[in-house]
Amino acid sequence: MHETTVAPAPEANRDVRLDAEKLDDAYRIAVESQTLSSSLLSGCNRRVLRDQLERGSVSAVLNIAKGAGRRSRADKRRFYSTARGSATECAAALDLLVARRLAPTAECRKARGLVVRIVQMLTKLDRSLA
Repeated sequence: MHETTVAPAPEANRDVRLDAEKLDDAYRIAVESQTLSSSLLSGCNRRVLRDQLERGSVSAVLNIAKGAGRRSRADKRRFYSTARGSATECAAALDLLVARRLAPTAECRKARGLVVRIVQMLTKLDRSLA
């Protein structure tokens, strides 16, 4: 068998940032929220709720990245709107985790606070693109 190795990126490309990364706060917080949400789900035996929160949190991250990669304002707004919808869905799922006592309240509140911040940033971004 042949081993395939991938050459490291040239030094000049290591400091290049993708558009999603330029939306540093929204993208970074969405990734942090997804990671935290995912850790909350490890002990949750409610498959539907667990899957919904996982899909919603991943969708928020990916749609922020997709929107950042688009050139037209309309495309950007559409993806950011989808990300915002996914984030609000996550907030509801986190509320259900707390209400049903399926995850630690303090951690759910922290994750929900991140989600609320994402929604606020995406709402502001949407207004700036209108």
